Amino acid sequence: MNSTSIEDTPAPLRGQCLCGAVRYQVEDAFRYAFNCHCSQCRRATGAAFKPFAGIERAHLRLEQGQGDVMVYGNTDAAHDVHCGCCGSLLYSVVREGAYVHVTLGTLVDAPRIRPQGHLFVGSKAPWHEITDALPQYDEFPS
Repeated sequence: MNSTSIEDTPAPLRGQCLCGAVRYQVEDAFRYAFNCHCSQCRRATGAAFKPFAGIERAHLRLEQGQGDVMVYGNTDAAHDVHCGCCGSLLYSVVREGAYVHVTLGTLVDAPRIRPQGHLFVGSKAPWHEITDALPQYDEFPS
């Protein structure tokens, strides 16, 4: 007998861009979550860091606006997926295309996971001070 019940399966989370043209669903089964302070994430978001959660790519699906997405980067390698209308960064495809890093700010529903630390703190914005007690890493922890 299977001990997993329908109540154990979390409902998918909804996400969308600023203008609502692109909407997605992702399972609430993220493997990790961090605040990334690298210069690329800061430029992509216009913020001091990018809060993101990682999950296997197969667990995210676009529900609306497939024709409205804009890809920045190499579609055969790591790349970012933005709304082509408002420019919102929705997620990044990483780890040889196997995972996506969903930008937590685009989620409509709250995920169970919370950021577990700060990444690339050696290149953080000099004007930003990290004030929480989360672990700080110079690179992605293994």
